[in-house]
Amino acid sequence: QVQLVESGGGLVQAGGSLRLSCVASGRTFSSVAMGWFRQAPGKEREFVASISQTGTTYYADSVKGRFTISRDNAKNTVYLQMNSLKPEDTAVYSCAARNGWASMKTDAYANWGQGTQVTVSS
Repeated sequence: QVQLVESGGGLVQAGGSLRLSCVASGRTFSSVAMGWFRQAPGKEREFVASISQTGTTYYADSVKGRFTISRDNAKNTVYLQMNSLKPEDTAVYSCAARNGWASMKTDAYANWGQGTQVTVSS
C-alpha cells in the first residue's frame, strides 16, 4: 500500500493562493493516477481535480480556472496550485492514488493521505 503525505495547507484570505503537495512513498508513482478531494464540515467528500499517468487533467466545475493539478514523477509528488481562493474552498484536502484512469469518484481510489486543512477567510 502506498503512503501519501499532504502538506501546504493553512489559513489564507479570500483571493489568496496556496500550493498543496502530496508525496508518495515507493517507486511506482509514475504508474498511478492521482486525485485531490476535499471535505468541508458537515458535507460529503467531493472531487477537486485528478491527473492521469500520462498527465491528462480533470477538474470540478467549482475550481476550473482557479486550481491546477500537476505531477513531478521524479519527486513522487502531485501538486494542487490553488489561486483566487474563496471561503467556500475551506475544507480538508486529501490526495489519493489508484491504478487505472484518473477517476472523479471518491470510491474509485484505494490509497489516501491524511489530509491537510485549508481555511479561507473573507
